[in-house]
Amino acid sequence: MLFWLFENIFISFSLDLHTTYSILIRSIISFFSALLLSLSIGKYLIIRLHNLCFYQIIRCDGPKSHIKKQNIPTMGGIIILFAIIVSIMLWSNLSNLYVWYVLFILTTYGFLGFVDDYLKIKRKNTVGLQPRYKYFWQTLIALTLIFVMFLTDTSIIPTQIVIPLLKNCELKLCFFLAIIFAYFAIVGSSNAVNLSDGLDGLVIVPIIFITTGFSIIAYITSNINFSNFLHIPYLHCARELIIVCTSIIGASLGFLWFNAYPARVFMGDVGSLSLGGTLGAISVLLRQELLLLIMGGLFVIETISVVLQISFFKLFKIRIFKMAPIHHHFELIHCPEPRIVVRYWIISVILMLLGLIILLINRW
Repeated sequence: MLFWLFENIFISFSLDLHTTYSILIRSIISFFSALLLSLSIGKYLIIRLHNLCFYQIIRCDGPKSHIKKQNIPTMGGIIILFAIIVSIMLWSNLSNLYVWYVLFILTTYGFLGFVDDYLKIKRKNTVGLQPRYKYFWQTLIALTLIFVMFLTDTSIIPTQIVIPLLKNCELKLCFFLAIIFAYFAIVGSSNAVNLSDGLDGLVIVPIIFITTGFSIIAYITSNINFSNFLHIPYLHCARELIIVCTSIIGASLGFLWFNAYPARVFMGDVGSLSLGGTLGAISVLLRQELLLLIMGGLFVIETISVVLQISFFKLFKIRIFKMAPIHHHFELIHCPEPRIVVRYWIISVILMLLGLIILLINRW
């Protein structure tokens, strides 16, 4: 929408300056637009959720300290999604297919999460949508997007995946394996973020850090000089992903205003499923699925802790953690919630910087 205004404003510049200034200013404005939208509607939505009694359902076998959170509203992810979508629609080039790919996964996974949250509230339990139905719809949505991207968009090379540790080396996959790889990036990331969302502000800040890393990569890969110098595939369409990323960062920071300890609202599955799936989709578009494993290492660890807990209990009838995901284990060994959250943030920013260093330095 307003993208065309900026195109006309900077039309007098040379092509390189025009592109640079347009992206720089639009990314800054999209960040502040999403931030202000998130802050503006947040307090009103929280009141509305209170009036509707859309409160967080607490696990009966969870930490006792969580009982006090049962009157805190959930579905706060609506704040994030609304701010992201409006900001993207205002400031991005809507003729760029990458924008629509991200919006598709954001809205569909967001709706799926909304249904899951609503069923939890309605039934007053933590089950919500049955896992098999949730995975079915996640799979159907992800595969639909993947096939559309790989079969109709010639700018995407699905069999070429960047290996962060190696210079001049991309992982070559057959078409079938490329689909599987992309599927696990999207669905796996969505579920990993969903599993990790259990403490005030725990998930939203790592999402900000990871998205910041992807915005830097989007700029590098969309600049032919940087991409050639760093031996990273040049992706012209990735330029608009910068606007997408800055919108996510701004909306997430605005949500953190209300979600920081002690939280006034939780994002719910409507936020965690959609944001996780969006990170996965962006990694696929940038050919950085492997880098997502590094920068999103916290989510990987959280998921592994759940897998290990379930596997050991089924095989040996023992629990290796007091409770899974592992952040609950730390709670049960009497580590204060704010300390856990801040330490997770520290680890997350370290992993983001480590991922960028591994990708850029080793390919220099």
